[in-house]
This record gives sequence, structure tokens and C-alpha cells, in this order.
Amino acid sequence: MKKSLLTISLAIACLAGAANASANEEVITWTCSESKQFKTTGNTEKVRLTWESKTYDLDRQTSLPGSLRYKNTNSGFDLVVLGNKAMLFNIKVGTRLADFCQTAEMKAGKLPHLFAGAEPFVQN
Repeated sequence: MKKSLLTISLAIACLAGAANASANEEVITWTCSESKQFKTTGNTEKVRLTWESKTYDLDRQTSLPGSLRYKNTNSGFDLVVLGNKAMLFNIKVGTRLADFCQTAEMKAGKLPHLFAGAEPFVQN
């Protein structure tokens, strides 16, 4: 009986820990011109983008110095992040979906959170 309770307790603890790990992932809201908005979670290497209630995983791509670029070739989503703004494109249809997108931190003059841990960035 004690062994069964211990096993059940351990299983519940593991499940609770896994739920907290995903629940603790910070969701960042980006507000853009023309009242557009998207959300991201993730890190410097992989970003999960939520656009119009759909979610896409974007992988980091090689980009020019001072910028970060994330793409999902299946959907065509292409997120370009600069020091002062981000732009969201759909490269499959050749359109810019959102322009001049910023997080609350960026509006306060800070670098985008995605730059943390990336190559050195110098703020102007």
C-alpha cells in the first residue's frame, strides 16, 4: 500500500512539475501599427508565434548583424526582429502582415527580450 501511494505521489509530482514548466514560459505581447498584435514564447533559438488565434513554431535563421530572423517554411511566417521594432511577413504570399511591432520593454527603450543570449547587440 505504501509503495502504491509513493508511486502515485511521485507521478502526480512529475505531472505538476511539467505543467508548471510550460505554464511558467513567459508570453510576450507585441503591438503593431494598424492595431495588429501577435504573441510569442520561446527563446533565442526557437519562437512559438501566435497570430490570429493560430500557433506556429519558428526556427532561428541566419540574419544580418543587429537583427534576428525566425521562419516557418511550411506556413510562410517570417519574423524579423531589430533593436527597435519587429516585422511579420508571410513569404509564401509575399505580404507584410504586421509592421513596427514592439513589446512593452521595447517601448520603454530596452532591447527585445529575444536578444538576450544572442550575439552581442549594442543599443544606440
